[in-house]
Amino acid sequence: MGAARPPEGAHTAAEGAGAPVSAAASHAEADGTVLQVQRAEGVWTLTLNRPDKLNALDAQLVDALLQAVASANAQGARLLILRGAGKSFSAGFDLSGLQAQSEGDLLLRFVRIEMLLQAIAQSPAQTLALAHGKVFGAGVDLLAVCRHRIASPDTLLRMPGLQFGLVLGSRRFGAIVGAERARAVLESGQGFSAGQAHAMGFVTRVADMAAWPAIIEEVDAAAAALEDITRAELYRVLGPVNANEDLATLTRSAARPGLKQRLQAYLGRAR
Repeated sequence: MGAARPPEGAHTAAEGAGAPVSAAASHAEADGTVLQVQRAEGVWTLTLNRPDKLNALDAQLVDALLQAVASANAQGARLLILRGAGKSFSAGFDLSGLQAQSEGDLLLRFVRIEMLLQAIAQSPAQTLALAHGKVFGAGVDLLAVCRHRIASPDTLLRMPGLQFGLVLGSRRFGAIVGAERARAVLESGQGFSAGQAHAMGFVTRVADMAAWPAIIEEVDAAAAALEDITRAELYRVLGPVNANEDLATLTRSAARPGLKQRLQAYLGRAR
């Protein structure tokens, strides 16, 4: 699904509005931590912590997420929660510094994002995404790979990847909402609200942020009702079977010559 539309005059893939940054998140950002990891009795909470960039996915944040998900899976996490600090969940692929990056650099970054999406989709833990504000491009893909997808009423989603020739997350989106609806949404590239996302079955629930702690408890209780091995087998049986095809599709679309020029053209239209 790709990168997000930048705000007026910005050089990143980010824009948005929403929730305040917690004191812990502010401290972590000051220390240069792009990802907060909290662990409590089998529940791992991964908070994207680039609020000044609306949690756009740069290489450092993607690598941190990959390492955290691998650690959570290896240590037998029961529930894996994804959320964003500041005004938005994630504004997608970070396009800041685009001019200095080669097409090879960009290709590798997109491949790493696909690897992250697959790691979350294949996790033996229950997965829960809590979205708010602007959720664009690869941010939508992060939401899509979680089994529970909660959005606050202010959430705005948008998937512009096809506008610069990138096929990332399209099959997953189609598997959730249906091929015909996915085609219409992806072709238009238009944004849609949390209510519209819920109506099409993409968001599993729309809930104010004040209700999120209760939702976390509910989802965790359901995960704890099953033995770890049973839950892992259930998710394996019901899980994705197209990992290699998804990676190949993404790689073919990103490796087509002119990716950087297409991204630059997209940025020029979006401003």
